[in-house]
Amino acid sequence: MTTLDVVRIDDPADERLADYNSLTDVVLRSKHEPAKGLYIAESSTVIRRALAAGHRPRSFLMAPKWLDSMTDVIAETGAPVYVAEEPLLKEITGFHLHRGALAAMHRPPLPGVHELLAAARDGAGARRVAVLEDVVDHTNVGAAFRSAAALGVDAVLVSPRCSDPLYRRSVRVSMGTVFQVPWTRVEAWPDGLHDLREEGFTVAALALSDDSITLDDLVANPPEKLALVLGTEGDGLSRGAVEAADLVVRIPMSGDVDSLNVAAASAVAFWATRV
Repeated sequence: MTTLDVVRIDDPADERLADYNSLTDVVLRSKHEPAKGLYIAESSTVIRRALAAGHRPRSFLMAPKWLDSMTDVIAETGAPVYVAEEPLLKEITGFHLHRGALAAMHRPPLPGVHELLAAARDGAGARRVAVLEDVVDHTNVGAAFRSAAALGVDAVLVSPRCSDPLYRRSVRVSMGTVFQVPWTRVEAWPDGLHDLREEGFTVAALALSDDSITLDDLVANPPEKLALVLGTEGDGLSRGAVEAADLVVRIPMSGDVDSLNVAAASAVAFWATRV
């Protein structure tokens, strides 16, 4: 029988909890976590999905009442389990931990674009991918990943300035699907879109332009491999990204509405082009 390595915590300044300090400081965490090769998984559901995806935990942090319900998934990891009362957890993390538990996870290395595309669909190669340019809201990133997982997108690429898909809020909003959908970061932008063209993809920029076609037109004559590029909140796609695309696609709308939130637009486009 496996014995849990349970450590009772009574000091918020305990140095063993450094991974969990100031979780609500977005700027700090966005720099701190990638630099240290970690990310934070929040909630029992997300932790289970991270472990199921083969990600390795550094440690766990939770209130005593959650220990029994989590034992089945954490017992075999060998990682320490830090347990503290809820007021102390709030002092450590900066928020009320009401979703069961946290885990500090080792961040897996990101593959190259060509490697990612080749490995998708169990090695058969990607046929439909999403590309997120400079989407800065972590909630939108997480929502786009959840839609990608639900609607069969094979992989997601993110631009250099796009928010981290493994940031705590992105992971939570995605319901852990960021572990399910293969993804990587494109280092050169927008030149990296040419890598998709080299792999036989038609690159479709979702934007408004005089020469755009409708999403219905695209679906009526779908390319064998399709990359859908979606832009940042507010400004949409950059000129460079649009110019690097093979075609521009717009979602037909009514009611004098000319655009949707990027997460909503991604769901519409993923559903319409599903295969």
